[in-house]
Amino acid sequence: MFSRSLKQKSVQVLALSVPAMIESLLQTVVGFVDTLFVAKLGLGSVTAVSVANTLLAVYIALFMAIGIGTSSIIAKQIGAKNYEKARAAARQSTWIALVSGLVFGLVTLIFAEALLRMMGATADILKESALYFRIVAIPSFVIALMIHFGNVLRASGDTRSPMMISFWMNVIHIGLDYVLIFGMFPFPGLGVAGAAWATVMARVIGAAMLYAVVRRSAIRFSFFKPVTSDERRLKRPIIALSIPAAAERLIMRLGQVVYLGLIVRMGTEIYAANAIAENIETFAYLPGLGLGVAATILVGRQLGARKPKEAYFYGILTVGIAVCIMSLAGALMYLFTPYAAALFTGKASTIDMITLALRIDAFFMPPLAVGLVLAGALQGAGDTKSPMYSTAIGMWGIRVVFIYLLGIRMNLGIAGIFLAQGIDLTVKALYLSYRFKKLLKKTPVESIE
Repeated sequence: MFSRSLKQKSVQVLALSVPAMIESLLQTVVGFVDTLFVAKLGLGSVTAVSVANTLLAVYIALFMAIGIGTSSIIAKQIGAKNYEKARAAARQSTWIALVSGLVFGLVTLIFAEALLRMMGATADILKESALYFRIVAIPSFVIALMIHFGNVLRASGDTRSPMMISFWMNVIHIGLDYVLIFGMFPFPGLGVAGAAWATVMARVIGAAMLYAVVRRSAIRFSFFKPVTSDERRLKRPIIALSIPAAAERLIMRLGQVVYLGLIVRMGTEIYAANAIAENIETFAYLPGLGLGVAATILVGRQLGARKPKEAYFYGILTVGIAVCIMSLAGALMYLFTPYAAALFTGKASTIDMITLALRIDAFFMPPLAVGLVLAGALQGAGDTKSPMYSTAIGMWGIRVVFIYLLGIRMNLGIAGIFLAQGIDLTVKALYLSYRFKKLLKKTPVESIE
């Protein structure tokens, strides 16, 4: 009986997580294709788009943070069978997402060049980078709504629809990319501006498709219906949960800027090898990201149903599945990294660096799995502060410090970079494990009012 129950719950975890994994994979692939097309225009265009997208990633991270608060509340309300309050949370957070998107669009309109200079854009790429950035970021409300509607559907337990919409959106994106960048028949190519317009058009289509699915879901709501007083009261908990999540994203982004600055000091080849290694490593992250989504939904839903033991069990079960899958991913990465690295560069010394980095990284796949899943589980339980603390401590107290000590002072180069990352991941996994156990034992049933 127990083994049958365990099997059923494992299937439930995978049913929620696999579509989220595929969706992340699709986004990674389309980003690769987008870069490939822009690269045909020249290295200056690649740099211009890259700088703009680095800044846009900060916007997206903040919009995703709003979704974390929304996901936790919706999952709990569905677990409590309180669909009306789940709909109210979805509607209220939609307005928060829309307003935040409009604010960021206005900031982009006025301060695009200044923001890009802060990100390191030089005079030779600033004009092209600002053109691309203004086109994709002035309509930031589209990005905010697209991310938000996807989060609403996933929080309700529907991870398949966002995956399918992501697939068609990315197919459309790639087609528009080619036509608008290079032109076709009588239509002239627009270059970098074409890449930007392709991105905007694909996002508009994606946001419309996601909203159409929301309108047919169990938590359907009318976007234009007047906001009630009950919905206004939900604004505070949504914002309270979202602020630490937003702070975590900013802490992470700022930390990345600092430690990438340290890596630059180690030399161009090490910097390039690290960038390639991180690109390859992204594929190993995908299972953990998908399972983190499942943990958010399942833990939140069980706590909403006043079943703390079930919530704890689902959290631990999801961690176990993640460790198994990502350990396998680590083993494959260990074996096949030299071949993957050769796709990016033919320089033997750089291939050796990438191979060394990712073979070190392979041994830290289990703590990475634990950290990704338990961050999602804690957020589902309504604790967005613990992941923020773990990121702050890990990024600034461990990763930046140890990259300096191991990579620069001890002259370990890229090995020092990935050892520092591994230490960070291990400490984070231990801390989040402690916080998850303490939260479920100390506060067995979170308030869902």
